[in-house]
Amino acid sequence: MNGMRPLIEELREVGIQVPSMCYAESYEHHPSCMVCMVKDVKTGQMIPSCSTKPYEGMQIETDTDEVKDLRRLSLELLLSDHRADCEAPCTMVCLRGIDVAGVIRLYDMGKMDEARKLLHNVLCDDCKAPCEKACRRVTVDEGVKIREILKEVAFSSKGDVPTSSQAPEQWKETGGEVLFNSRLGRFTDREKQRMKEIYTQPSRCLHCACDGKADCKLRSLSTKAGIKVTRYGVQSSLPIKEEIPVTGRLVYEPAKCIRCGLCVYNTQDGFTFERRGFDMRVVIPEESKKHVSEQIARLCPTGALTLKIEH
Repeated sequence: MNGMRPLIEELREVGIQVPSMCYAESYEHHPSCMVCMVKDVKTGQMIPSCSTKPYEGMQIETDTDEVKDLRRLSLELLLSDHRADCEAPCTMVCLRGIDVAGVIRLYDMGKMDEARKLLHNVLCDDCKAPCEKACRRVTVDEGVKIREILKEVAFSSKGDVPTSSQAPEQWKETGGEVLFNSRLGRFTDREKQRMKEIYTQPSRCLHCACDGKADCKLRSLSTKAGIKVTRYGVQSSLPIKEEIPVTGRLVYEPAKCIRCGLCVYNTQDGFTFERRGFDMRVVIPEESKKHVSEQIARLCPTGALTLKIEH
């Protein structure tokens, strides 16, 4: 084994896929997430493989119930710091498999033809609209009129008129892997007021779905760990959907941050830690934004740093 590389890379080289959140190969990091834990058989200790150098004769356990339980616990603790919806509730409850949140986002961007394609010629006339009941805007003031928007989108061009009230066969549940879905939790009164002031676009939708969900390590690892509901719930008190423009299209959402530190250690005079202990958080001073590149979003494991979809 090459002692210059961390244990996690040696294990991966021989086909043992150890998960990680706060580690990225060839980038500076410090162990914090504990998701990459393995057991040193000789010492009996659990060790972070991302910062441990292998030694001759080392014996490691990577797939025992003990190791898996510790990794799962680490993920659940990280999830308690992560306040976000992976998927929008409206999409989650749609009986016809429509990407409701996607349609509404495109509708607000004025991209009616693209929004119409997402409907797949499906009508909602006889639907009881569980999407409107699940809409998070209901908890703020009045829910989004989703059916009206979908109907407007469906008949927005002179093309083929939607004729089906059923989802296409390929859209139906296939019995495949069900992805973990993080939840925002309840809004405070102050947050509700902020939602009213910010989300005034045509649909009034809060656009709950996370822009970074496709590449979110926290979601994929939680899914693999079989986590359905975390034992700790969401403990974070950071304001939800607070989107801080950094540079170009790069946006930072503190409520999604798990404080892994990758953006701190890999930007020079950019992101930094503020406070200590349980109150520690990652911040970006206004004067430091000019030192940050959009490329740092590639290192973020949770969608706290994303490239905003251009309107």
